[in-house]
Amino acid sequence: MTKSKPKAQAKTQPLVRWFSDLRRADTAIVGGKNSSLGEMISKLRVSGINVPGGFATTAHAYWEFLEANDLKARMSAKLKELDKTGKNLAKVGKAVRKMILEADMPAPLAEVITRSYREMAEHTGHKVSSVAVRSSATAEDLPEASFAGQLETFLNISGDKALLQACKKCYASLFTDRAIVYRNNHGFDHMQVALSIGVQAMVRSDKAGSGVMFSIDTESGFPRSVLINSAWGLGETVVQGMVEPDEYQVFKPLLNKASLIPIVEKTLGGKAQKMIYAKGSNATSRLVKTSKQERASFVLSDDEVLQLARWATMIEAHYGQPMDMEWAKDGESGELFIVQARPETVQSRREAGTLKTYSLKQKGSRLVTGLAVGDSISSGKVCRLGSPAEIDQFVDGAILVTRMTDPDWVPIMKKASAIVTDHGGRTSHAAIVSRELGLTAIVGAGNATQLLKNGMDVTVSCAEGDAGHVYEGILDFEVRDIDLDDIPKTNTRIMVNLGNPSAAFRWWRLPSDGVGLARMEFIISNLIKIHPMALVHYESLKDKKARRAIDELTAAYEDKTQYFVDTLAHGMARIAAAHYPKPVIVRMSDFKTNEYAQLIGGAAFEPKEENPMLGWRGASRYYSEGYREGFALECRAVRQAREVIGLTNIIIMIPFCRTLGEADKVLDELAANGLKRGKKGLEVYVMAEIPANVLLAEKFAERFDGFSIGSNDLTQLTLGVDRDSGRLSELFNEQDEAVTSSISQLLAKAQKSGRHTGICGQAPSDHPEFARFLVAHGIDSISVSPDSFLAVKQVVSQTEKELRKPAARKKPKPKAARKKA
Repeated sequence: MTKSKPKAQAKTQPLVRWFSDLRRADTAIVGGKNSSLGEMISKLRVSGINVPGGFATTAHAYWEFLEANDLKARMSAKLKELDKTGKNLAKVGKAVRKMILEADMPAPLAEVITRSYREMAEHTGHKVSSVAVRSSATAEDLPEASFAGQLETFLNISGDKALLQACKKCYASLFTDRAIVYRNNHGFDHMQVALSIGVQAMVRSDKAGSGVMFSIDTESGFPRSVLINSAWGLGETVVQGMVEPDEYQVFKPLLNKASLIPIVEKTLGGKAQKMIYAKGSNATSRLVKTSKQERASFVLSDDEVLQLARWATMIEAHYGQPMDMEWAKDGESGELFIVQARPETVQSRREAGTLKTYSLKQKGSRLVTGLAVGDSISSGKVCRLGSPAEIDQFVDGAILVTRMTDPDWVPIMKKASAIVTDHGGRTSHAAIVSRELGLTAIVGAGNATQLLKNGMDVTVSCAEGDAGHVYEGILDFEVRDIDLDDIPKTNTRIMVNLGNPSAAFRWWRLPSDGVGLARMEFIISNLIKIHPMALVHYESLKDKKARRAIDELTAAYEDKTQYFVDTLAHGMARIAAAHYPKPVIVRMSDFKTNEYAQLIGGAAFEPKEENPMLGWRGASRYYSEGYREGFALECRAVRQAREVIGLTNIIIMIPFCRTLGEADKVLDELAANGLKRGKKGLEVYVMAEIPANVLLAEKFAERFDGFSIGSNDLTQLTLGVDRDSGRLSELFNEQDEAVTSSISQLLAKAQKSGRHTGICGQAPSDHPEFARFLVAHGIDSISVSPDSFLAVKQVVSQTEKELRKPAARKKPKPKAARKKA
């Protein structure tokens, strides 16, 4: 912390330092933000990272400003008037800021600031037409105190007079109501925190775009991903949550391979408005609506996304910790720049040894959906506010619903049990502060302030992946703590079943052995939403309502089929990235015809069947003229995920393959679409869910690399019981002797053939004795839902210990290492 220095010593201290002369150890002199800029310019520019140049006033300059205007004693006295309840906060804060804004800039300080401003072009090597003026507190961004968003930034400042006025505004921003409250809460003495002003060359992002970037996944703490948000114009719209930005996730481990494009998520944001330079008025910037073309286009190209992600990893490696960065693209030069970098202060400090999980035990009517912040659940009464000035109307523990938040909302946010905003992305102020406060939050919900009424009982759930939902009523939910240090090791691989890509990173801390079942149809129905044949034959599609829906979803694509391929590829890749390099088994689509018909445009391409469960499904569709073109899109997506993005740990699995002849046709179809078994390390598994798969297991083993038992369908077809029949539910038993006999036969034949064996049904989770049966018969892997992982892992561990005892086991020991999945 910086204090006043004796006058004799103070005369030798500089009032201004160029960024290029600063290092990160200079936090006490120029604050965290400015010292970090100096560190990057001096250490990372040589590596190709562009950082706009400039200079910073020192903490000593701040104290000189206070002393020259005899402010220190007056400010200190006024701050001592603060009521402990905060009732007079606004009055005290306004009075202190008024003192600063009415003070004169000391001549020596004014002269050095304006001289340095005029010398910026010479010092940075670039013409400087305007500057960004940023506040940097000397206690900012310390690990125990993030002042992010507490202080002011002023953009597009030109001329000596405007610059000096902006500098005084920066000084005054050290005493906004929110900054005063923040220091009180974190135990900082107001009169021992100094402020440094950063004067940085503006990047003309008003003519291009800008945004925020984290070198860690902000919601799960997954350390191998870079999260990037982008919007058109100046970056304040992203930081303040004024828009729904584009979002990208990049997988860091593959960034060093130049031939790959490891973007595992790419989501188009609404970007309804942008901030640009203002002309001919006192304001330096203004908000305007974006064009239809801008709203339908991504701000960044894939190459630009990868360049930013590489810079993020370099900055993270240099600082030795996850980082929070702001970037901007110059619309005149086309260059990208990093304009700020500070340590990430939430996920990097979470306790690594424990995984807290939330799950709803009941569902209500879904009222609102937006982006989930964190993974918790909260419930309470809605309190809808229009501005932070309405704090007296807020009831402690209520659900805060508002259009967007800025730092002035923090005192209210601290009283809330959850927050829902109409606007904003994962890197907006509402999201960042909610993470710091440990609040359940949904941002970018669109119309929450219209649909959620004051006093309504609601449940806010962020425990279902990237999408957060507000449900009607107070719903029951469960909270569990999983001790990750107390999970036993097993020879049998315990994998997880995942269908929702947005939830994949949530489970990265779970020490699973990969993914035993990733359902392609979940991605198609929940993310793509369109029948693939409706995209292939869009021009001949007669359903006008379907065409409008397709146009809206594919707005960013000239080739509508590429929308299907990209979305499916990114969905698979996100799941695979969370577990890389462990195997991730992706099952090709297995909708029934009635389910396919529910997709947008699907009714025109699906027959009506009496018994879809036994109808045109699984493998039989892939080589059929009625779906072959749709299957080709699935194959393109798999190739993109494996060969372009680089997730070669993806194994594909064929469902409901009835005959050997059908197996050959499907393998031929795969090869025709560039997915030849054995080429580029591709493995192809088959679901063992039909009695024919068991009876002819040796011959299926000649065609496939592994089997995954689908116990539901195998039970249904072995016992002749409709699994959906309520009348026959007592007969549907996966542990019936006929079913277990089939499974034991399959395992024995597969082991003899040297093929992988696994199961991906729910039975091992529901019935520990069934898991014991599988282990005793030497199954290689058991795949369960993530929340069942620990229980099944413990059952398997205990079973393996019992089977290792002499004479305790007649079946051969599991050969999990026999063949790598």
